[in-house]
Amino acid sequence: MSHQFTTDDSQLLSDIMRLRRDVRGNHFLPTPVDDSVIDQLLEAALHAPSVGYSQPWQFVVVRDEAIKRQVHQCFTAANTAGKAQFSSEKQQQYSKLKLEGILEAPVNLAVFYQNQATPVLGQTSMPDMGRFSVVCAIQNLWLMARSLNIGVGWVSIVDPEAVKQAVNAPATSELIGYLCIGYVDEFLDEPELKTAGWAKQKHKQDVVYHNSFNPAE
Repeated sequence: MSHQFTTDDSQLLSDIMRLRRDVRGNHFLPTPVDDSVIDQLLEAALHAPSVGYSQPWQFVVVRDEAIKRQVHQCFTAANTAGKAQFSSEKQQQYSKLKLEGILEAPVNLAVFYQNQATPVLGQTSMPDMGRFSVVCAIQNLWLMARSLNIGVGWVSIVDPEAVKQAVNAPATSELIGYLCIGYVDEFLDEPELKTAGWAKQKHKQDVVYHNSFNPAE
């Protein structure tokens, strides 16, 4: 018999999704994260949906401080280049933002997509579906972490090839996400970039259409 969930279960899941946050280094605590907890997060990731049941993900758990420093150097270079792409006003705002927690988080996690050598069911017309499957795994992990009151921060301001070199990844592996994981001093009530005024929250009526996109007015 299939498992049936209650209304309370649904509300709890809704709360976990609503209160999930992208955590930065200024909120991570040095409290160690046990291997058993990391295993729980990885188990959640492994239960994600994947195109053609291909399960194309690979995970590298990073606790080594030297590797973290190498990735952090990569972030610093990418962050400088990234800031230069914004207007002068946005650059000033950018400089005030803490955008990673690589050194502060007790655990880092590099998440890779492993391309399949043979055709994958459901991926023949949309080749990016394999990568999307890995993103689903990251989201599963993120929600499980929040349910355990553990923070996760996704660092995308890195050179993927430099991260691959840092963790000695195979040439055929493609970096999808670099995550910072650890206990935190608090979970913010609102997303940090929203509170900082970097961007405004989009409303449902602005992004949801029925049957087709609305014609131009």
